[in-house]
Formats: sequence, structure tokens, C-alpha cells
Amino acid sequence: MSDRSQGETALVQLSERLTNSAAFGTLFREGMDLVEETAAYLDGIGRTEAKALDRSVSLTYATESMRLTTRLMQLASWLLLHRAVKEGEMTLTQANREKTKVKLSAADPGPDEIIEKLPQQLQELIARSMVLQTKVRRLDTTIHAPAAERTSIGNPLVPQLNRLKAAFERQSR
Repeated sequence: MSDRSQGETALVQLSERLTNSAAFGTLFREGMDLVEETAAYLDGIGRTEAKALDRSVSLTYATESMRLTTRLMQLASWLLLHRAVKEGEMTLTQANREKTKVKLSAADPGPDEIIEKLPQQLQELIARSMVLQTKVRRLDTTIHAPAAERTSIGNPLVPQLNRLKAAFERQSR
């Protein structure tokens, strides 16, 4: 038997609705497509481009491609956890426990002046991965904010959550 308050139950339902929304589905596809596209690039044309680079830039290429791969694997792990919630394979509470193993701040890229020396396609993949990371972090904060933060009177998160809820409900129609 659950001892959740009505407020917590409503917020869990909101969080579960977010993972079941069309917006989450779009984010999931975007993330998985980026993982596949990056793997294809790094195993294909990226390998050829890396061989043509000067030695110092080649080291930067290796470092940044590892950071990109690490970042994408962490993002994919988060997305897969929340897809499991959507599919009913685990509860949001279970996903919240498991997500502590996922590092959404993993492997931020180096300074812009270093990234600018890399092949254009790798630069674009890095930039797209950072946009995806920002979206996932934002959604993670919304879904997994402690109940006290989400329900406190006067808390600025409450109106934001209500706007998000309304937006997701409109998208789901």
C-alpha cells in the first residue's frame, strides 16, 4: 500500500505523462538517431578525416571523439531508462534510482578554439550532442525534481511545471 500524498501522486502522474508524451518520443528518436549518425561518421568518413589531420589536431580529434561518444552513451542510457518507464518495464521510482548511474554532465567538449580545428562534420555532431544534452537535462530536472521542490507554495517551479504540463497535453492531442 502506498503512503503517497495526493500532491505527490499528481506529480508522479505528471512526470509519467512527460515520459509518455509525443515530445519525449521525438527527443528519444533524436537521441538515438544522433548516436547512430555519430557511430557511422566515426567508423567511416571520420576515420579518413582523422588520418589527414596534423598530429596536434589528430590528438584533439581523438579526445573530442571520445568525449562525444561518452556524452552520447550517457544520454542514450537516460533515454532508454525513460523509455522503459514509458513501456511499463519499470516505474519512475526505479528509473530515478538507476539514473544516478547516468552522468548527464559527462564529457563536456573542450574550448571553442580547439573544436574549431576539427573537421566540420565532427564539430556539428558535437554541437548537436550539446543541444540534446541541454534538452535531456531540462527534462530530467522536470521529471525528477524532489516532490518538496515541486509542491512548495511560492516555488517558481510550480508555474513552470504547470506550463509544461499544459504544453505536453496540447502536443499529445
